[in-house]
Amino acid sequence: MNEIAEKVRELVRPYAGKPTELIQALHRVQSALGYLPKEAQAVVAEMLEVPPSQVRGVVTFYHFFRTKPAGRHTIRVCLGTACHVRGAERVLSALSEELKVELGGTTADGKFTLEAARCLGCCGLAPVMMIDEEVYGKLDPKEARQVVRGIP
Repeated sequence: MNEIAEKVRELVRPYAGKPTELIQALHRVQSALGYLPKEAQAVVAEMLEVPPSQVRGVVTFYHFFRTKPAGRHTIRVCLGTACHVRGAERVLSALSEELKVELGGTTADGKFTLEAARCLGCCGLAPVMMIDEEVYGKLDPKEARQVVRGIP
């Protein structure tokens, strides 16, 4: 058995044989590994005694689960109503172009993952993005690019 499978078995042991604990088990594994590779999903399915297709369905349905490693920094661009009206799509497009990555993707160097959020709760600062836990508001595409360029 390889290292990932052993680690997942250890993490999921408290949920073994309990199919109703699938989401909690997946959260625990993702917290430890940073994402949910297929191998980890297979071990979770086996231990919780659920079909692999059920695990895959849950992982792909919920946006907070990742199937690929995330970048060192996560950029979330708000696409809520206030941000949308004030140009969030242009900000998102500029970031995608600047980073050479599609929405949901991670840059080739592993530095950034670009995501969208339905609301970040900062409507008065629209359009808004967060990089990790830092909020940047009243952005235009040029400012968003400058912020990203300044992240070490």
